[in-house]
Amino acid sequence: MARVRYIGAEPVTVPELGSRTIHPDEVVEVPDSRFDGYVCQPRTWEAVEEPRTEDEPKALPAQALMKKSVAAARPQKES
Repeated sequence: MARVRYIGAEPVTVPELGSRTIHPDEVVEVPDSRFDGYVCQPRTWEAVEEPRTEDEPKALPAQALMKKSVAAARPQKES
């Protein structure tokens, strides 16, 4: 999910976000496919975190990263 900051002067209700009330300077997550619909309104929204591209790898869970680092730290046995 992408993230945007609401920079308007007064709170607004955003139906697309479950009719949630968004306050000035609040950062919210929006669907990647709808990111452009927010940032095309530069007087109301600013980009905080852009959507991931298809080329970027998906984040691995922390546990998987730990397993990789532990395995890499073990010395290899010689045959």
